[in-house]
Amino acid sequence: MGVCFGCNVSPNKYGSFLLTRQYNGGTWTVGRFNSFVTSTLRAGARRWQPKYTTLNNAKTEKKINVKTGRLAQHFVCAICGEEFTAKDMEVDHINPAVDPLVGFVSWDAFIDRLFCEAENLQAICKGCHKIKSSLERKIRNENK
Repeated sequence: MGVCFGCNVSPNKYGSFLLTRQYNGGTWTVGRFNSFVTSTLRAGARRWQPKYTTLNNAKTEKKINVKTGRLAQHFVCAICGEEFTAKDMEVDHINPAVDPLVGFVSWDAFIDRLFCEAENLQAICKGCHKIKSSLERKIRNENK
């Protein structure tokens, strides 16, 4: 493994280099910093065009929303096949941004998987998304 002379970094167990410095004036831990970066990237991913393309491809028709009594665009869930309004839909990664079997590998891998193309995205209802996420979490916890 290489060493960076003249800068304040050290390799971690994956061979990536981590900055060994203070975060936010020394008030944040590395974990808090990583959490901040992750949430900032995920917030940016909400505006990623392939997510809108995926949702747009799941459009069915405009019809009366039974909850509100108003005309609303409906979308089909890629898992259960039922129709829902946009409020009850999620755009989900088919292959998660963090593989539950492997865990976090590197920031590069996380960013590549987070900002994927539409082929790795699916429009699913919130109920199916909750079940899928729960299964992924269970797998991740079993492989820690």
